[in-house]
Amino acid sequence: MSDTGGGHRASAEAIKAAFNQEFGDKYEVFVTDLWTDHTPCPFNQLPRSYNFLVKHGSLWRVTYYGSAPKVIHQPYFAITSAFVAREVAAGLMKYQPDIIISVHPLMQHVPLRILRSKGLLDKIVFTTVITDLSTCHPTWFHKLVTRCYCPSNEVAKRALKAGLQSSQIKIFGLPVRPSFVKAVRPKDELRKDLGMDVDLPAVLLMGGGEGMGPIETTARALGDSLYDENLGAPVGQVLVICGRNKKLASRLLAIDWKIPVQVKGFVTKMEECMEACDCIITKAGPGTIAEAMIRGLPIILNDYIAGQEVGNVPYVVENGWGKFSKSPKEIASIVSQWFGPKADELHAMSQKALRLARPDAVFKIVHDLDELVRQKSLVPKYSKT
Repeated sequence: MSDTGGGHRASAEAIKAAFNQEFGDKYEVFVTDLWTDHTPCPFNQLPRSYNFLVKHGSLWRVTYYGSAPKVIHQPYFAITSAFVAREVAAGLMKYQPDIIISVHPLMQHVPLRILRSKGLLDKIVFTTVITDLSTCHPTWFHKLVTRCYCPSNEVAKRALKAGLQSSQIKIFGLPVRPSFVKAVRPKDELRKDLGMDVDLPAVLLMGGGEGMGPIETTARALGDSLYDENLGAPVGQVLVICGRNKKLASRLLAIDWKIPVQVKGFVTKMEECMEACDCIITKAGPGTIAEAMIRGLPIILNDYIAGQEVGNVPYVVENGWGKFSKSPKEIASIVSQWFGPKADELHAMSQKALRLARPDAVFKIVHDLDELVRQKSLVPKYSKT
């Protein structure tokens, strides 16, 4: 994987946890940032470069769409391989792997080129687990992979168009941490532990691990829309996840709210926060979308990253379990309607989300990987040299 956005590491950790849960000590699983840990400068600056580009949207759009054609990215990978082959080969081979799992679009071409040069393509199971739900960069796809795990039919169609065979493709869903699949405690119990009102409907507002986006503006709009002036009482409550953004948390905590508002920093048990709420407001990150489906949370998407997240908006909206708006006031109005006259719509969307969810995706992936390894178990992989 590579830490270009939190989703790739989250998927890698989900797969690792599923291996541990399903197979115990049969497998030793290593999660490594291939570019940061095993390439020289400037290639090891990839995560930092990505974070800079994403914050400057126009630069990221040029990079994303400009690198999509094969005539652009294939020569790039060939040149890159010439500079990093020795370090990447050492980084891969020190684990003596039976399986290599890529959860990043830039992790196919260079490692596979190295495996081919060492005559290991037929001896090591090399797979790709795609972590984009709909639109995805062409570099995700490589004809030499043993298996390509696709989270949706849309991505599988892209894989076929890119030249992969149907026998290489499995459609299991996006890998989500096993903790999301397990039953969690009752909603009222979770709300008590989180300091929330037990009875009022609740919306979860989040901006990823870094607490990005119009969180404060949206929270203030919700504070107004979820307070009934005629009744002189709140009709809903808000749970805000600020991630590592301590300044945002401090500003929100300083506000004199008319409705119950709980402000949290970085949380490790997101499944409990989601289960405590009735809907969610977030950007169109694929991991959060998949997690919200599992918990049956209708979703309001308030932003997306150009390129890989563009297709997530119609994926949610056209499947009927969410809405999209960048306007904090409009978002707050939607939530107040869901908590009032349109409560039936909220319930119907929740049921659609549950029907679309694929909570067992990560388990299907690791069991298929285990089957692939057992098929190659009699093939000697490495010489003593």
